Amino acid sequence: MKKIKIDAFSLLEKIKREKPLVHHLTNWVTIYDCANIVKIMGASPVMAHAKEEAGEMAGLASSLVLNIGTLTPDFVEAMKVAAKAANQKKIPVVLDVCGAGATTLRDKKSFELLQECRIDIIKGNASEISRIAGENVRTKGVDSLQVKSNLSEIARKLSKERTCIVVITGKEDIVVSKDKFYLIKNGHPRMSEIVGTGCMATSVIATFAAVCRDFAYAATAALLCFEISAQCAAKKTSGPGGFKEKLLDCLYFLDKKTINRMQRVEG
Repeated sequence: MKKIKIDAFSLLEKIKREKPLVHHLTNWVTIYDCANIVKIMGASPVMAHAKEEAGEMAGLASSLVLNIGTLTPDFVEAMKVAAKAANQKKIPVVLDVCGAGATTLRDKKSFELLQECRIDIIKGNASEISRIAGENVRTKGVDSLQVKSNLSEIARKLSKERTCIVVITGKEDIVVSKDKFYLIKNGHPRMSEIVGTGCMATSVIATFAAVCRDFAYAATAALLCFEISAQCAAKKTSGPGGFKEKLLDCLYFLDKKTINRMQRVEG
C-alpha cells in the first residue's frame, strides 16, 4: 500500500459544468439531506418513488440511487423498475444496503435487487456489506457492529462475485473493484453523531459516478470531498447541529488546494 493522489476537484468541477440528474429511490428519513447534498455540488436531485414513473424518470437521469433504509416490498418493486430502466440506458446504479443484516426482509430484498438488476456500486458499513457478502453477521438497526473478518478480503470477494464496485464506509473507507483498491483515511468521528451522513455519502458517490465511468475512482473522489468537508466543518463548530450545517457549507466552498492538502488515500 502506498499513498496516492486523487484528482477529486476536477470531477467536482465537471459536476458543476454538466449538472447531472441524480434519481433517488431513497430513505424517507434522510431524503431531504440527500437532495440538499446533491444540489450543493451543482447537480440536480430528483426523488421519484412511484412505480408508475420510476422507470421513466430513470430514463432521464445520469445515475440512480437505491437506498433500502425505509424499505417496503412495494417500494423495492419500484426500485427494480427504475434499476432496469437505468440498466437499459447504461447509467450507474448505486445500491445502499442500509440495515442489511438487521432483518430477514432487508436481506431478502437486497439479494433480490442484486439478482434481478445490474448494480454497479454496492455501498454499506462493515456489517451490512459483510452480510451481503454471505458472512454470518448482524447489524444493529442501521448502525454497524464489529466484524472480525478481514474487510478488505470481504470487499474483494463481493466485488468479484457481483462484478461491481464495493464501498465499505467506516473509520477508514474501502473501495474495491476487480483490479483496484483504495483506502481512504479522511472523515471525522462527528459524522457518526448525526443521522444521514451514510445516506448523503451514497448520494455523493452517485453524483460523482454520473460524470466518471471509472466508478471506483469516482467513489473514492466522492468520499474524499465529502469527508474532507466533514473535517473542515468539525473545526468550525462544537455541536452536532452546527456540524451538519457547516458540513454543507464546507462542501459548497471546497477548493482544489484544500482537497490536495488534506486527502489521505492509499492504494
